Amino acid sequence: MNQNMPEPIDVWKYFSEICKIPRPSKHEEKITAYLIQFAQNNHLEYKQDEVGNVLIKKAGVGHTIILQAHTDMVCEKNDNVVHDFMVNPISFTQNGDWISANGTTLGADDGIGVAMMLALLAGNKTKRSLECLFTIDEETGLTGASALKDDFISADSLINLDSETDDEIIIGCAGGCDSTLTFFIEKEPIRDHLFGVSLKIFGLQGGHSGDDINKDRANANKLLNDFLNSVSKQFDLSVCSINGGGLRNAIARESSAIIAVPWADKERIRIAWNIFCAETEDNWIKKEPGMKFSLDSCKVPDTRIKHEDALNIIHAISECPHGVLEYSSEIPELVETSTNLASIKTLENSIVICTSQRSDYVDKLHKAASMIDKIATTHKASVTHSNEYPGWKPNFESPLLKKADNIYKQLFKKAPKIKVIHAGLECGLFLQKFPHLDIISIGPNLEGVHSPDERVSVSSVEKIWEYLIELLK
Repeated sequence: MNQNMPEPIDVWKYFSEICKIPRPSKHEEKITAYLIQFAQNNHLEYKQDEVGNVLIKKAGVGHTIILQAHTDMVCEKNDNVVHDFMVNPISFTQNGDWISANGTTLGADDGIGVAMMLALLAGNKTKRSLECLFTIDEETGLTGASALKDDFISADSLINLDSETDDEIIIGCAGGCDSTLTFFIEKEPIRDHLFGVSLKIFGLQGGHSGDDINKDRANANKLLNDFLNSVSKQFDLSVCSINGGGLRNAIARESSAIIAVPWADKERIRIAWNIFCAETEDNWIKKEPGMKFSLDSCKVPDTRIKHEDALNIIHAISECPHGVLEYSSEIPELVETSTNLASIKTLENSIVICTSQRSDYVDKLHKAASMIDKIATTHKASVTHSNEYPGWKPNFESPLLKKADNIYKQLFKKAPKIKVIHAGLECGLFLQKFPHLDIISIGPNLEGVHSPDERVSVSSVEKIWEYLIELLK
């Protein structure tokens, strides 16, 4: 890739450098240190706030424009890939027009936005006065944007570079919050003469819990729990652990469980699993062509989750909603409210279930979260709600939007799509803190974000680069 760098070369040069720097959400120290060193090397004014957000300024002509992207990335990998996101660089390859990583997320969300900003700061493509805002921890709570102080930025127009379709100008998005259920469990010794079974569902598409929630993709946590719920009525079932999913903003691609049954039921549990797999494939194989199942015998653990606790948790997971709750009555096909059953994790004395809710309206967001409250009450779990962030209400009369619309038409001889999206962007928080801001969001074509299928289009990056430079004129 380095030997045959595509255009724009400067953008891909900085993207390559960024990919060498570990930057999981909440661990952005190395990328922020890189940004500060970059500013010093290029003799640019900069500042960093208490949480790690970095602002780099470039003096120029005209009124100042703020460009903004987040520095963290979603860290997801295929189960058979060995990769430590805290240490290892992201390796990537080009295949035709697409660049992707090797079995991990690529980090083009939002590394490509960061790279464009660095290329503008270091180069001579624009004479515009710039403030480039690099925020931390967008993916797991928007805590960087939440912590911005009133005086950290000074301009009144902001272009967010975190969108994923190059023929769209985004002017609004949903708000969201996380809801976490904690079940405190008792462990008890497993009696002798049991057969241990390791179950796994993997290879699903997963995807972004906002952009992809309406695409009817399977949730591995839901599927595996369906099987556990079914066989708990047929067998003397011992549940030892349930684990699935990862980040709150990703649809669960993998889920696993370790269970045990009496030796006399060894073949019956295999038959039940095979039937379940066949029926699940019939229902999902067209939408989940990579779906895989495995059942392996395993050593029986010393303890199991107390039977009553295990059944209670299985029933609670069955009741956890997942998917679209309501569509917008104003904008056709726009998801208005949704929820994502993101992850299940078995700990020493508890099982933790993480969900995330999104909505265009605060009252409906809270109503979706209250569904998790009811499950907690029914099944004697504790519940916490966190990381709430506001939606971004669209301004169809935005002067920046009108300029962006006209320039797009001049460059590409067609009109862009003006859209409100269900994904969460930091723009709502910016407006909450800086009500005077005029904001739009743009970006190149990305696919499979928040999953190892993430990829970015080379030609689309070049298109958005050209568009951004014209916008800054």
